[in-house]
Amino acid sequence: MLTVTIAAAQTVEYIEDIEAALACLTALAADAEAAGAALLCFPEGFLQGYLTDEAAARRNALDLGSPDFQALLGRFPKTGPAIVVGLIEIDDGRLFNTAVVVDRGVLLGRYRKAHLLGREQAFCAGDDCPAFEVAGLRFGVNICFDTNFPEAARKVADAGASLIVCPANNMLRRDTAETWKDAHNAVRGERCRETGLWLISADVTGECDGRVAWGPTAVLNPSGEVAAQAPLNQPALLLFDLPSLAT
Repeated sequence: MLTVTIAAAQTVEYIEDIEAALACLTALAADAEAAGAALLCFPEGFLQGYLTDEAAARRNALDLGSPDFQALLGRFPKTGPAIVVGLIEIDDGRLFNTAVVVDRGVLLGRYRKAHLLGREQAFCAGDDCPAFEVAGLRFGVNICFDTNFPEAARKVADAGASLIVCPANNMLRRDTAETWKDAHNAVRGERCRETGLWLISADVTGECDGRVAWGPTAVLNPSGEVAAQAPLNQPALLLFDLPSLAT
């Protein structure tokens, strides 16, 4: 059976520290490349941190058409897997919770979170769902809370993809984290069963300001079953050999 190796990074959260986030990205991309991965996913809001305060979000937001962002792209790995990474985007004054797809320093495109939580009032909702292809693998993106909505996964399926890539950030109050500890995969599994798609998620881990993140970073199969999962409570690089539909 032909396979394509996919990967997800379970990392600590970097708050307003792009340099540290980029160093982590570069190191994990090298590890994923050594393992033969074609695709590597990082968490939601990874580059600047999951910032929902508007002032902080605006202070750190990136315009994807700006020279500053082009310079940042120039520091991405020039070999190895395509990278899906969450960031805070600004476009014509509007903020978006965005995931960009970067292949060897080249921006392939972006996905903007469509379904926003109440605490995400600083952001505008995205309305498109582009598909991307690497190594014969066609995929689309849902960001974290998007996976609670069947229509978000259906858009990925309708674009001809076989995989949902899910950057997530579940740094939650401890009681909420306990409630959701085993529920994230259950919800995402519903989306897999409804669409027949695989799903890979990347989440943060650790504790911050009285909050805790337990992930999970995982791969789910089209039956909604967990095919692989990173250990909870520690940084990890999850690798998985996905059956390829390439001919």
